[in-house]
Amino acid sequence: MSEPLLDPASPEGRADAARQAALREAGAIPKHVAVIMDGNGRWAKQRGHHRVVGHHEGVVSVRDVTEAAAELGIEVLTLYTFSTENWQRPKEEVEGLMQLLVDTVAAQRETLLRNGVRLELLGDLDALPDASRVALDALCDETAALSRMTLVLALSYSGRWEIVEAARRVAQDVQAGRLLPDAVTEETFRERLPSGHLPDPDLLIRTGGDVRVSNFLLWGIAYTEIVVTETLWPDFRRAALYDAIAEFQGRERRFGRVLDSASPSAQ
Repeated sequence: MSEPLLDPASPEGRADAARQAALREAGAIPKHVAVIMDGNGRWAKQRGHHRVVGHHEGVVSVRDVTEAAAELGIEVLTLYTFSTENWQRPKEEVEGLMQLLVDTVAAQRETLLRNGVRLELLGDLDALPDASRVALDALCDETAALSRMTLVLALSYSGRWEIVEAARRVAQDVQAGRLLPDAVTEETFRERLPSGHLPDPDLLIRTGGDVRVSNFLLWGIAYTEIVVTETLWPDFRRAALYDAIAEFQGRERRFGRVLDSASPSAQ
């Protein structure tokens, strides 16, 4: 069985618990955090390694951030794991990433079960190799009843793909007479998004310093707070997550409205 990365009884573990308590006291914890995990390749190149080495180190960050998010009370954590554009990378790197997916699922099974984390997949999953899909589907089934937190892996995903998929479903329902054209609203469209059952992200974190959303959750992030950090993903651990949440708590979320200066911030 895989043990927690941080021993709660150690001085570091007690300090971590105190930091989490301080965040809860400071303000609202975001319900849904989405992460663009960028910088694995650069991290490896800086150390003279192949890009795949950075992806392997990034798995440790995934585990630490997932554990911390569950402990903190975040309800949904969505990780941009592999985009549709990533299929255009060198064949050797793609094959390495797909094998890493299978290995990671096997290695992190106990971590998910111990932390009560339900695994979900989001994306054009038919494009995945059979071995990766079978391993991932099996763990999704095994964790389906867990409810402490939902971990969503965006795989073979793009925001434009998702919107086109929803538009196709709307068109099919209209053609079949299940939906009238005049009844198409934001809500009926959202219901047909593959991610439509998830709450919109409150916070989007991008590691690696680039200031763009890279075709990620384009519908859902309309009013999401965005935090960009120069930290490369393999170096992004729970302390960096806490820093991003603290920055989120300092924002005034207006959702397009003008708030009275005497009114509390929208959370």
